[in-house]
Amino acid sequence: MTCEKNTANMERMEEEIDSAEYRRYQHFLTLSKWDHQAVIHKVQAQALEALAAQKKINKLPVGLLIDESSHVKKGNESVGVSRQYAGSVGKVDNCQVGVYASLNNDTSATLIHEKLFLPESWTEDTRRCDRAGIPMDRREFRTKPELSLEMIDECVGNGVCFDWIRGDGLYGHSGELTRGLDERGLFYVLDVHRDEMVYLEEPPIAVPEPVSNRGRKLTNPKTDRIPFRLDTYCGCLLDQHWKKAKIRKTAKGWLRLMVHTCRVWSWDGREDRARERTLVITKTTGKKPKIKYSFSNGGVDEYGAKDYGYFQAQRYWVERTFDDSKNELGLSDYQVRKWSGWHHHHSLVFMATLFMMTERIANGINCPLLSVRDLRILMIVLLFGTPEDYEKRLEQMEIRHKNRKADIDRHYQNDKKT
Repeated sequence: MTCEKNTANMERMEEEIDSAEYRRYQHFLTLSKWDHQAVIHKVQAQALEALAAQKKINKLPVGLLIDESSHVKKGNESVGVSRQYAGSVGKVDNCQVGVYASLNNDTSATLIHEKLFLPESWTEDTRRCDRAGIPMDRREFRTKPELSLEMIDECVGNGVCFDWIRGDGLYGHSGELTRGLDERGLFYVLDVHRDEMVYLEEPPIAVPEPVSNRGRKLTNPKTDRIPFRLDTYCGCLLDQHWKKAKIRKTAKGWLRLMVHTCRVWSWDGREDRARERTLVITKTTGKKPKIKYSFSNGGVDEYGAKDYGYFQAQRYWVERTFDDSKNELGLSDYQVRKWSGWHHHHSLVFMATLFMMTERIANGINCPLLSVRDLRILMIVLLFGTPEDYEKRLEQMEIRHKNRKADIDRHYQNDKKT
């Protein structure tokens, strides 16, 4: 049998599995009335239980990682599909975009929530929404940061506990999201872009006094202080302004970062005051360092350089979860067009990502290099192959892990020498 083949697509599943029928799969995903939200709530509870247990062992915080991901599609009937930026291919393409939440502790992460982004070309077209079965209360246009805040509220309402929130520059730049998190008392470390403008002292902000009685009355607040870009500020830092931090183990040795933190003020030009933030700048070591910028509502002295470096570096795991979910578990391989089908499919994939994570945690001591791909192949052989097939695949995996571990160990030996 061909264990390497991904059978997530319903037509491929029908080909590979005896007694399978495409119409039954389609009915189960699109027409049946089971509650995908109940499934997601169960996934959230079990994911939290698993990662809370991990936290007791490794003493590392649990994070809620927010990010969007795209699914390239053909045609214009699939719910939410539009020509928009598709991060999966790095360009504008015909795709659907979802906003996702992943729960993370150390190297363990799993998807626990989602919201389908509906462009205005959908929310303004009643007939199109009717055909796709979009509920009436979901037809109002919401930005991705708005969807993420709604998703965070639902996670909290469902009892999901986490220590910090992480997201990329789209979310860090959103004043609506960051103000909402401030109001909720939720700690975050969100990326911002290098051209973000900041003040090193709190700027005085007020509506200017009129110079005469003529003309329209001024209503927009102003400041006489001049902000500067983050990359300009970073370029002025000296060696003594950075702290070295050893963040976590990777397959190529320790992840080491240079970390700088300071107190800044950010103003969007609309509020009557600037918001105090902790600016976190990290850069990798080496000849061509990669620099990342983040804003946090945590105090500059509330956490150390290593802590802030860890919070910022953990965004890697939501990208890793997307890769595993798409390449191994079929996150993008659905053949449904309607609202219900999209959410049903996602809740089933979330169940699979949770299972994979808990299996990797359970086998972490005896098989620390166990991957989602390894588990998928072994499960297929176990279900549809012979005992001889399973033993063969297991032996192949063990040899592959042994060779990989030797390569990883060489990186750490070289790390000690330097």
